[in-house]
Amino acid sequence: MKRLIGKVALVTGAGQGVGLGIAQAFADAGALLAISGRREAVLKSAAENLIGRGAKVITVVADSRRREDARKAIDATINAFGRLDILVNNAQSSAPGKPFSEFDDDSIDQTIESGLYGTIYHMQEAFPHLKANGGSIINLGSREGIFGGIGMSIYAATKEAIRGLSRSAAREWGRSGVRVNVLCPAALSPVSVAYLDSHPDEAKMYLSQTSLGYFGDSLQDIGPVAVFLASTESRYVTGQTINADGGQMML
Repeated sequence: MKRLIGKVALVTGAGQGVGLGIAQAFADAGALLAISGRREAVLKSAAENLIGRGAKVITVVADSRRREDARKAIDATINAFGRLDILVNNAQSSAPGKPFSEFDDDSIDQTIESGLYGTIYHMQEAFPHLKANGGSIINLGSREGIFGGIGMSIYAATKEAIRGLSRSAAREWGRSGVRVNVLCPAALSPVSVAYLDSHPDEAKMYLSQTSLGYFGDSLQDIGPVAVFLASTESRYVTGQTINADGGQMML
């Protein structure tokens, strides 16, 4: 069943990994798509994949760390499709595996600005459009924020800040018909594969902590959860954290 027919979604950082998996699931559900990211070639490849699934897609080269780029992505979506119903804040840069004591200002700024600031900017720019018809915001959190993984300090802090922001926004924007939820995924992506390949002991640890016994797939395991949060089937769900991680975190 195509649960998102006629709905317009913007997915940030959608060129690969979890962002692309969510965009693919949205395409399969009938959504009109805008995808953004920093690398034009990656976005073009992703768009070709999505068009091959039958979706109408626009791409926007944008850096989530800049408010003007968030505004550009929102404006491009409205100009192309006339409305915005779903916002997925997936874009996030990080430096995994680095001890907290060794983080320099550039690494700290890149992680916080791409994730937290990017989420703030896109939410604020999107709100006037989302409240026009009622909308869904899906912000990406992480197990590392809840659990507090070693070598994940600034990333964890960023993701927990996003969760706090999401709860407050859910309370403020609920009467405007805008829902805000957090999705904490655990799925293989080019970045995670590279990290796990270079840290085999951690790969074994993560797998041992996953109750279902396998690493998730961005499309098959994460995408359907995002479709649920974006659709009217979750119309009474807001301010929540959903862990789609095979049973790593059980709150």
